[in-house]
Amino acid sequence: MEAGIVGLPNVGKSTLFNALTAAGIPSENYPFCTIEPNVGVVAVPDQRLGEIQAHIPTEKVVPAILRLVDIAGLVKGASEGEGLGNKFLSHIREVDAILHVVRCFEGEITHVDGSVDPIRDIETIETELILADLQAVGSAKDKAARLTRSGDKDAKAKVAFLEKIEAHLDEGKPARQMEFADPEDRKTLKSLQLITAKKVLYVANVGEDDLTGESELVERVRQRAAEEGGEVVPVCGQLEAELAELDEADRAEMLESVGLEEPALAVLARGTYRTLGLQSYFTAGPKEIRAWTVPIGATAPEAAGVIHTDFQRGFIRVEVYSVDDLEELKSEKAIREAGRMRVEGKSYSMRDGDVCHFLFNV
Repeated sequence: MEAGIVGLPNVGKSTLFNALTAAGIPSENYPFCTIEPNVGVVAVPDQRLGEIQAHIPTEKVVPAILRLVDIAGLVKGASEGEGLGNKFLSHIREVDAILHVVRCFEGEITHVDGSVDPIRDIETIETELILADLQAVGSAKDKAARLTRSGDKDAKAKVAFLEKIEAHLDEGKPARQMEFADPEDRKTLKSLQLITAKKVLYVANVGEDDLTGESELVERVRQRAAEEGGEVVPVCGQLEAELAELDEADRAEMLESVGLEEPALAVLARGTYRTLGLQSYFTAGPKEIRAWTVPIGATAPEAAGVIHTDFQRGFIRVEVYSVDDLEELKSEKAIREAGRMRVEGKSYSMRDGDVCHFLFNV
């Protein structure tokens, strides 16, 4: 799972990235301090791993992974090369989701547009991403049009499809808001790697006096996200930067002192999962307890394939129970004796929190 962190310069992207990854990327108070896309890999916090380990001793615990890409601040005209331009737009095309950081605090840090206005900032970024997608669609349409002259029927259909997308983008609407009756059209759209087709999670960077995001600035972002069917996660980048420098005990004490239960990574990871429609299941044994990420609705063979493609091809059945079952009954032996160890076949749809033993032919 990979997410790209985007936003205007000086909204707190690199501060947040540093806090999440402890990578030490510069985050000074000037635009474009990020001049290469910085990549960090972080473990997704999940207390259920500890709950499993409490009842199943193991050699190691392996959490799910979130890959974060911090991309240089985009400005008005980025699609035409302003600021650091298209060089960085290409990096966003490769991620699964976009974390759009929006400044929702006043202060001395210079704003590239001279004032704090989160909706204006969102629209600036979205306009540039739409313009970049229009360029990509235009290039693809020209290429397909050339193929139609040689009588390629598939190319003719592709031109019509691209013209439909182009008209939608021309209206200032992101590609993710398009609706398709044919599932194949959705697959074709995905193959184009349009930036605005990606799901967006808004990250409201708040001040230390508004940790839960109750300010009017954050509320405006919530209203915008609600109109899009999206979500907002309030995060105080400055606080998270301070937390990142503490050991675990001091971090817990500081979180408690400010009334928070967990650091931003856990909140952002869950928000990203919801945005992408993902869930976790677990495998557990004496060698390893591991979290695996699958789409909501994934079947048991598809979940097995995340571990290894051979598991999916040779899938026979899966023995499955929930973390809640383990918490209640304390052991797999007790779960079996209570009749709570279920045996499921190829049609089984995975549930969040399943603990699985897959049986398969090699």
